[in-house]
Amino acid sequence: MDITEGNQQKTMENLGSQPPKKEIIEPGKLRVIKRNGSVVNFDSSKIEIAITKAFLAVHTSAAAASSSVQQKVKTLSQNVFETFSQRMPSGGTIHIEEIQDQVELALMRSEELKVARAYVLYRAERSKLREEDSLANRAENELKPSERTELIAKEACEGLSGTDASVIIKEAKKNLYDGAPEEEIKEALILSSRSLVEIEPNYTFATARILLDSLRTEALSFLEVKENATHAEMESLYAPSLKAFVEKGIDLELLDPELKNMDLEFLGNQIKPEKDMLFSYLGLQTLYDRYFIHSDEIRFELPQVFFMRVSMGLAIAEENREEKAVEFYNLLSSFDYMSSTPTLFNAGTPHSQLSSCYLTTVPDDLHGIYGALQDNAMLSKWAGGLGNDWTPVRGMGAHIKGTNGKSQGVVPFLKVVNDTAVAVNQGGKRKGAVCSYLETWHLDIEEFVELRKNTGDDRRRTHDMNTANWVPDLFMERVFEGKKWTLFTPNETPDLHDLTGSAFKKRYEEYEKAAEKGEIKVYKEVEAEDLWRRIISMLFETGHPWITFKDACNLRSPQQHVGVIHSSNLCTEITLNTSQDEIAVCNLGSVNLPNHLDENGELNEKKIEETVKTAIRMLDNVIDINYYAVPQAKNSNDKHRPIGLGLMGFQDALYLRKTPYATEEAVSFADQSMEMISYYAIKSSSDLALERGSYSSFEGSLWSQGIMPLDSVDIIESQRGEGYIDVDKTTTMDWNTLKETVKSQGMRNSNVMAIAPTATIANITGLTQSIEPTYSNLFVKSNLSGEFTVINMHLVDALKEIDMWDEVMVYDLKNLNGSLEGINRVPEELKKLFATSFEVEPKWLIEAASRRQKWIDQSQSLNLYISDPNGKKLDVMYRMAWLKGLKTTYYLRSRSATTSEKSTITNLELNAVQSTQAIEEPSACSILDPDCDACQ
Repeated sequence: MDITEGNQQKTMENLGSQPPKKEIIEPGKLRVIKRNGSVVNFDSSKIEIAITKAFLAVHTSAAAASSSVQQKVKTLSQNVFETFSQRMPSGGTIHIEEIQDQVELALMRSEELKVARAYVLYRAERSKLREEDSLANRAENELKPSERTELIAKEACEGLSGTDASVIIKEAKKNLYDGAPEEEIKEALILSSRSLVEIEPNYTFATARILLDSLRTEALSFLEVKENATHAEMESLYAPSLKAFVEKGIDLELLDPELKNMDLEFLGNQIKPEKDMLFSYLGLQTLYDRYFIHSDEIRFELPQVFFMRVSMGLAIAEENREEKAVEFYNLLSSFDYMSSTPTLFNAGTPHSQLSSCYLTTVPDDLHGIYGALQDNAMLSKWAGGLGNDWTPVRGMGAHIKGTNGKSQGVVPFLKVVNDTAVAVNQGGKRKGAVCSYLETWHLDIEEFVELRKNTGDDRRRTHDMNTANWVPDLFMERVFEGKKWTLFTPNETPDLHDLTGSAFKKRYEEYEKAAEKGEIKVYKEVEAEDLWRRIISMLFETGHPWITFKDACNLRSPQQHVGVIHSSNLCTEITLNTSQDEIAVCNLGSVNLPNHLDENGELNEKKIEETVKTAIRMLDNVIDINYYAVPQAKNSNDKHRPIGLGLMGFQDALYLRKTPYATEEAVSFADQSMEMISYYAIKSSSDLALERGSYSSFEGSLWSQGIMPLDSVDIIESQRGEGYIDVDKTTTMDWNTLKETVKSQGMRNSNVMAIAPTATIANITGLTQSIEPTYSNLFVKSNLSGEFTVINMHLVDALKEIDMWDEVMVYDLKNLNGSLEGINRVPEELKKLFATSFEVEPKWLIEAASRRQKWIDQSQSLNLYISDPNGKKLDVMYRMAWLKGLKTTYYLRSRSATTSEKSTITNLELNAVQSTQAIEEPSACSILDPDCDACQ
């Protein structure tokens, strides 16, 4: 029986003669893109109708009255709906073909094989009819893209092996109707091209170029330079575009008026249009959605104008500012180095808040507490990531002298912090982001570690705020030794907050004795191991609190002569002093490591030296031109001038060297690369001090004593004692000469290095994030710009070399979540080289981080991955992190807490940008956690 018989009417599935009808689309709901390009709301009843007709085709019309068939139809329909609901909890767009794919799967899984076969045949028949109708409808008047559209597609594929403009155009035509406007044609081209990425990764660059053409039309029209332009025409159009952009931006009060006083003609002529070709689709779409200057949602900033705007903003206070702007532009536009997100957002604008991270200490009084909350709001407003130290605030049950009452502890205030972070939207570009820190001896630590739980009193939960445990060495020693641990309220033990190392140990033990004598009223004694297990358990269950080490940060701090580090920041890579008078501020940027390898995969020392020298100057400039939302931040930054130079693309560099992550060679490369960056970062800051003067608190610092980051490991050894530190101290460069240089010249910056997560700027530059292993070789990435197919291009190149890159490989990768492990035909050496994050034992990540940490004066944002986690594994992992001298850790990623959407070839909406709704942030630790770009 023909499934289509009865009252079914022919739907508009072909290229019709009229545009699709408009429907009110509900935000946050599932939507369906039909074959004619229209988007409608998801309707489960239509799935029920289709499945019912499949049953009728097999079981005759009697099946329609069968209650068992009706129940099966409802169950199958609900299963299909739940598949998409779970995949897209915040709503999203699905292509109709993918819905039909899921119906097939649902029928087969329910063992209704005959019905499934009937449904497959029905789909094949409908596809054939659509093709015949399409040919008939267009026999006399074939729908052809305009010459300009063909030019766009051909230009997009130029020089990209494996891409074909005709394939893009052919696929795009399936989603068009006669008379579609050029804007919709371009959108169809983008949809078409992006759907081909998983088959040929070079289509990501082709898609970016199509998007670039749309951006050129949008920006050039708004600037009244030209209606549209090809890439070749931009050679002569970028210079006038820069001038028009600056003038328009100043008129709209979106740019700093001082920019017009720079030589715009000279700067415009230095722009290199060919750098536009470096962008992947994810990179350019990210810039388009979140970085480019816009007016009423019209983007009028082109990619190279964007880099020049940032460079001009950073050079605005230079004596020879045009020359320096070009130097900065060349570094940014080549992707050799990338400034952090706040700098890219705001450089050259009236509110040039360019700093990434702010660290504060909250005092133990209501005026100070709510003052800190106000500071959080003001700093968050201008796109800063926050780290709050809450240890000084008295614990639950502590006496309040003024009212003769008892304190409710830290937690109620943290609930307010959580809600403030949600309420303050950062310049309309991202949610406020904050991490609260508490030391392990604080009386409220047991409740603090449970703040992110989904159960319990919601008034004492913080589902949106991050938490971190600031762990002293003495606690870790007690864990190793199986001893007891005492919790105190800080109003009775106020000096513990500012003590570190052996001084902390001595005073803490004195307080324990005082408690035994009854001299301290409010305290609690616990087994150190029990508290440790509770911390580890919550870390696994909720992803929080992150584990960070107070003494490793302080004992190795160059600035321990003028203060104490009380916390790290949002992403755990910044370690700077804070106090009532100083809010620590740090400005970040990252070196593109693979861009600094020679053709043999070795580090290009000369290029690293040049890049780092310019990068340090750019970071130092931020301090003087920065907009400070609160006076304590300016006070701190002016005094100490800290910066944080990091790196990104470590995994890409390993691929280029053909070195698996889980090897001693990778650990040695982590050591060698960080040593070289560290050496030239310190040298550059010292040379800058010769030109501009040392930071004001230089005298007395470890720098002034000739103590480099590596030398400070000895301080930890002397404090912890034998058996509690295991750090390799190998060196390869001339550190003795540099020590003498620093002692005589000084340092421009109190701190110079920190490795940020780089999630967003790595997207822009097309790199793997920071020091991370590859999460998956093929997956769908969700962020604030939508969903994108991400495929490991290094893997594709390697498989092409041995003739293994084919549709079967794509299918296998999708079904194995991007892993090669289950694909028998892949050689073992490739499986090792392209092992994903959960296939790399955590010990390799920790060992590589330990080698880096000895060269870094601040810290590194280190995610840890574990497959099949259990308490013992986590215990061993975090004990190892402490023993290896790490200062901080970041997210714990466990495979059971991670989900990854499988890529689908037929889904042309796979990577659709959700411009009106951000991807929902998971409440537990997950690799699909939205980009932490407060310090990217």
